Amino acid sequence: MDNGLSIRLVIHGGAGAISRSKLTAEREQAYRQALTESLTAGYTVLKEGGSSVDAVIAAIVVMEDSPLFNAGKGSVFTHAGRNELDASIMDGATRLAGAIAGVTTIRNPIRAAHAVMTKSAHVMLIGHGAETFAAEQGLAIVNPAYFYTQHRWDQLQKAIAKDRMMLDHDNDSDTSLADDDQKRGTVGAVALDHYGNLAAGTSTGGLTNKRYGRVGDSPIIGAGTYADNHSLAVSATGTGEMFIRTAAAFNTAAQIRLLNTPIAEAADNTLAEIAAIGGDGGLIVLDAKGNYAARFNTKGMYCGTIANDGVVRTGIFPGELHY
Repeated sequence: MDNGLSIRLVIHGGAGAISRSKLTAEREQAYRQALTESLTAGYTVLKEGGSSVDAVIAAIVVMEDSPLFNAGKGSVFTHAGRNELDASIMDGATRLAGAIAGVTTIRNPIRAAHAVMTKSAHVMLIGHGAETFAAEQGLAIVNPAYFYTQHRWDQLQKAIAKDRMMLDHDNDSDTSLADDDQKRGTVGAVALDHYGNLAAGTSTGGLTNKRYGRVGDSPIIGAGTYADNHSLAVSATGTGEMFIRTAAAFNTAAQIRLLNTPIAEAADNTLAEIAAIGGDGGLIVLDAKGNYAARFNTKGMYCGTIANDGVVRTGIFPGELHY
């Protein structure tokens, strides 16, 4: 389908202190290939006339199924040795939203978030209740062992030994816990469909060695995810507590709607507020005209975009993904 209107998909796979020197060529290629597969999946939906919501789900499911990212299959472990997953999604046309948090058996949390949005009267479900609901909706339920990866387990053991908590996953070439070698591997997508509608979604495994049922910004509408046709679609990644405290996603969208701030500037303003209280990370933003930005105040962010021309563009380090 091509009615002349713009389509665009933008994704991220996490931001952080991604080291050029430690990211091997093979590892970099693996990430770019996974980003390409995610973009292609979402683009196929958009090109065939599908909705921005469905495109966001398709793109995120690919990353949830990849062990490279801290979402779904590649999620990090809590202090208790569990994988606890969070996700959210929002429809910019209706401002309907859905989210789940602290789940351990739902293969694709983004699908469960969508089910909450479309099949319930609620916005967020957590824990066992969310899992029961997902099963009732016929979503794929797995043994928690499905989410296990050796790399993440090794990270947990190192984090426990050093009595510290890690933000998502560490450098892509090893499992060291150097303070300057962390990476936030939350995944997200924002999309614009042929009908001019925006959508945003975010999915994560949270923090390595987290305790006490901690939930970050990813499943919180207005913090990690937001979409409104009158402003922006936003997905965030980074130090979740600071993104919550600054209402990062809504903050960025409000600058567009109320002040008509250029989108890259709005994202940078939000990241500056986050930095001022000790946080960092990145944002992908997209407006209803197809303008987009991928901004971060860390060393790098896995990200990519695709539009009407069907050309995949991916980036990791500053200046690689132009807009």
